[in-house]
Amino acid sequence: MWEEFKKFALKGNVVDLAIGVIIGAAFGKIVESLVGDMFMPVIGAITGGLDFSNYFTGLSPAVTAPTLADAKKQGAVLAWGNFLTIMINFAIIAFILLLAVKAINRLKAREAAKPDPAPSKEVQLLTEIRDALVKR
Repeated sequence: MWEEFKKFALKGNVVDLAIGVIIGAAFGKIVESLVGDMFMPVIGAITGGLDFSNYFTGLSPAVTAPTLADAKKQGAVLAWGNFLTIMINFAIIAFILLLAVKAINRLKAREAAKPDPAPSKEVQLLTEIRDALVKR
């Protein structure tokens, strides 16, 4: 059983997946910081400090708190402002990822567009000999 587990755990696909998950988590933190620390303050400054995250609708008369955290303690709330904030964050992240993918695709296109290097003199000579022998 141990040997089967080692074979499974050390397969290339499993290791690649583990590395992908770890890199994805780290990249997620970078994107989260980019949105939260770079873009949202700019959007907040443009909108006059508007923050949707504390907008909610209480679903029972017992909910009277002014903040979402306190309102959740009092009863059921519809946290539509938090949802709206998350949707805005998603739109920003999706746009940033689109720009990143476009940049990567441009780099790949440049690599593909590069012409193959000219063959060396030895390769040219061998090609000429081969072609001459094939013509006979």
